[in-house]
Amino acid sequence: MTIYRTTYLHTPANPFEVAQALNIQEDGGLLVRNGRIVQSGPYADLRAAHPLETVEDLRGGLLLPGFVDTHVHFPQVRIIGGLGVPLLDWLDRYALPEEAKFGENAYAAAVAREFVAGLTSSGTTTALVFGSHFASAVDVLFQEASRVGLRTVAGQVVSDRLLRPELHTTPERAYQEGRALIEKWHGTGRTLYAVTPRFSLSASEGILESCAALMNEFPDVRFTSHINENLKEIETVRELFPESRDYLDTYERAGLISGRSVLAHNVHPAERELSAMAAHGCTAAHCPCSNAALGSGLFPLKRHLNAGVPVSLGSDVGGGTGFSLLKEGLQAYFMQQLLGEDGEALSPAHLLYLCTRAGARALGLESEVGDFSVGKAFDAVLFRPPAGSTLHTVLQHAHGPERALASLFASGTQSDVQTVWIEGERVYSRASLPEAAPLI
Repeated sequence: MTIYRTTYLHTPANPFEVAQALNIQEDGGLLVRNGRIVQSGPYADLRAAHPLETVEDLRGGLLLPGFVDTHVHFPQVRIIGGLGVPLLDWLDRYALPEEAKFGENAYAAAVAREFVAGLTSSGTTTALVFGSHFASAVDVLFQEASRVGLRTVAGQVVSDRLLRPELHTTPERAYQEGRALIEKWHGTGRTLYAVTPRFSLSASEGILESCAALMNEFPDVRFTSHINENLKEIETVRELFPESRDYLDTYERAGLISGRSVLAHNVHPAERELSAMAAHGCTAAHCPCSNAALGSGLFPLKRHLNAGVPVSLGSDVGGGTGFSLLKEGLQAYFMQQLLGEDGEALSPAHLLYLCTRAGARALGLESEVGDFSVGKAFDAVLFRPPAGSTLHTVLQHAHGPERALASLFASGTQSDVQTVWIEGERVYSRASLPEAAPLI
């Protein structure tokens, strides 16, 4: 067993529902055995109860639960930064030409290494991943995630219209390839499968029905897709599905919406859609950097919360601007500020929750990860800015851990990640730097 001595913060309760949801231990201890948290609280208490156990001293930084990214695209790492165009033009110009390269396994393997490294080095320990249109590339992704230890929920992306021909499939092939991937990877180690039609714009009724067949056959798999991201996209979906009440209904009619479903974006929802998502327990994955970069709009967080729709965060790489969920939290805060009275006031506790426990809940993993409660896996990220950096200076003078957490969201980057653990296993550690003085 190991006692981790540190300043740690987590949200074992939902701050949108509970006023004092943020739990802070300034000189705290987490006792970990075989990758699981078996005791937590003030360090002095843990040390007194376990005087002979090894202590790993992490003071001088902030320890947070590992981040949970609920919307990120595996094949889009190399095209981050395609600015200046709206969604559908961005797909044609940047995303789809790059995704067409993933039929080559060597190329897919190289990107898989970059992708998994990008997530873990940013503090992400669990990710809901939009895979590739090629089943072989999805297999490569699962292999790399398993090698590193990243907790991964992913699936083959399926479409049969309006994309490049090499990215199209058939309902029969989508079912067969999906079934083979599920049988090989779902529940293997830290991997789970998510049935993944790209979006209704590129997925016919036949494709959606084949997705439903997989979910009926394997009732524990997850479901993810896109919804209501861009006004032109919504208009096109309406034309393609004239009998559907709205965008969500294209998925509902196929039986794809449930508590296992995560729909990315939902920037422009109808009231009926919000009511239905709430009734099904379906989560909206908010991707604020992508929504801003592509000009998609300002996410109506307050409307989602008032309707009872769960919300989590996604980086949406490569429509987003990087893997760091700190940046997504900050952009979410900005968006809500810009909405004025229509926005939802966000505190550091809200941002931490959205980056951690909200994502765990969305993926049905809330009993496994998302905070530092006893019994959960020790998935954690230690933020310790380099000595002499502006953030280090700010944190040294922060008036307490909650204020330090706010500063971390405001200014933190990937370079401030010192160490990342997944189920007690160290999966990332920054190269040695001059030792920093205590932050708070």
